[in-house]
Amino acid sequence: MPAPDRTGLKIVQLDVKDIRFPTSLGGHGSDALHTDPNYSCAYVTTTTENGKHGYGLTFTCGRGTEVVVFIIRSLKKFVLGKNAADIFADFAGFWRAITNDSQMRWIGPEKGAIHLAVAAIINSLWDLWARIENKPLWRLLVDMEPEELVSTIDFRYITDVITKEEAVQLLKDKKAKKQERIEYLEKNGYPAYTTQVGWMGYSDELVKQLCEKYIELGFTHFKVKVGRNLDDDYRRCSAVRKYIGDDNFLMVDANQAWSVNEAIEWMKKLAPLKILWIEEPTSPDDVLGHAAISEALKPYGIGVATGEMCANRVMFKQFLQSGGMQFCQIDSARIGGVNEILAVYLMAEKLKVKVCPHAGGVGLCEMVQHLQYWDYASLSGTMEGRLIEYVDQQHEHFYDPTVVVNARYLAPKLPGYSTQFLPETLDKYTYPNGKEWQRMFKEGVFPPPDETELANA
Repeated sequence: MPAPDRTGLKIVQLDVKDIRFPTSLGGHGSDALHTDPNYSCAYVTTTTENGKHGYGLTFTCGRGTEVVVFIIRSLKKFVLGKNAADIFADFAGFWRAITNDSQMRWIGPEKGAIHLAVAAIINSLWDLWARIENKPLWRLLVDMEPEELVSTIDFRYITDVITKEEAVQLLKDKKAKKQERIEYLEKNGYPAYTTQVGWMGYSDELVKQLCEKYIELGFTHFKVKVGRNLDDDYRRCSAVRKYIGDDNFLMVDANQAWSVNEAIEWMKKLAPLKILWIEEPTSPDDVLGHAAISEALKPYGIGVATGEMCANRVMFKQFLQSGGMQFCQIDSARIGGVNEILAVYLMAEKLKVKVCPHAGGVGLCEMVQHLQYWDYASLSGTMEGRLIEYVDQQHEHFYDPTVVVNARYLAPKLPGYSTQFLPETLDKYTYPNGKEWQRMFKEGVFPPPDETELANA
C-alpha cells in the first residue's frame, strides 16, 4: 500500500472527552461483580493540520473514566507535532514509544488504566489512517501486504510463540482465496451471538420477552450472566434453555466471580443445561487457574472463554500456550489498540484457538466487527465455531453504527473504525457538563460529581 501523502498530516490537536450513559438505571450490563455499570468511554479526537480527524475510544463502566481521561492528556506529548504518515510508516516503533516511556511505564507497564488510555489514542490513529485511505478499517487491514501489516506490531515478549517471519507466512498462506472471502463477507456478513437476554438485573418476564425477540431475529447463541447464587443461576439458565430450545446454544459468564475450585463445582452443576462455554470463571490474571478449569470441564463438553480483561499480548500468550482458553475473547479497547490485538490474533491462529471477540460496551461492537472481518478474510479463513458478541445498546449514538440482520454483522462500508459519535451525543452525555447529566443531577437521579471528576472535566 503506498504511503499516505505527508502534506498537512502533522497532528495539531488531540482532544479527549468523558462520555457516560446512565445504563445502570435499567440494569443493562449488570453481572455478578459489575452490579450497576454506567456504560462509558474516554473518547479521543485526533486532528491533523489539513483538518483530517481520527476518532478512538476505550470502554469504561462510569466512575474512573476521569482517570483514563487524565492519562490520555498526559500522553498527548507522544502524538502532538508528529506527522501521521511517519507514525504509520513505523507504527510498531511508535507503539513501543508510547507504551515504554522510561518513567510512565512504572504505572503499567502495558496494563491497567494507562493501557486503556493508550488504546483510545491508538484506535484514533487507526481510524485516522483508514479515513485518509478512504476505507473502512477492515479493508485497510485486508488490503495490506503481509509484510506491511506485520510491521505495525511490536513482537517484543512474544517471539517464543510467533516471530515476524512466521506471522508473514501465516498471512501469505491465506492469500489464495482471500478475494472470495471478502466477497462472502460483503454478501453474508459475520455471525453474532447475543448477551442482551442475560443481564443479571433483568426480571424473569423481561428475559422471556428478550429470548422470544432474539429467536425471532435469527439468533442461535445466547449468553447468560451467572456467579452470584447457584440456585438462582440454575433457575435463570433453565428458563433461558427452555425459551431457546435444545437446538440452540447457551453460554454463561461469571465475570471473575469464583475461585478455581468453586468455578469447577459450580459449572458441574450447570452442565446438564448443555453449556457451550463458561466465560471469565475466575481472576482474569490466573492463567494456571483457567487451565485447571479447562481441564476439569473438558469431560462435560464445556469450554473456557476469556480475554475481555486480559491485560496485554503477554497474558494472552500464556493463556493460549497453557490451554487455559478454548475461546479467545479479544477486546478492542482493553489492550493497546489494533496493533497489539493483531498480535493476539496471529498467536491464536498459530496455536489454533478460536477468536470470539468481546463486545457490547460503548463502541465495542462497532470496532470488533472490523477485526473479525480481517481475521476471516486474511488470517484464519474460517468462521467455524467463531462468533462476535452483540448487545443492542448505544449504537444509535454513532455515525456508522453496527448493523446486525438475521444475527449477522453486516460489512461496514464507511471509511474509518466506526468510532465517531454524533454531535448531539457529545452534547448530551459528556460528563459532567452534558445536558442529560446536568438534568439528572438537578433531579437527584445521580449525585453530582466529586472534586476529582470536576477537576478533569
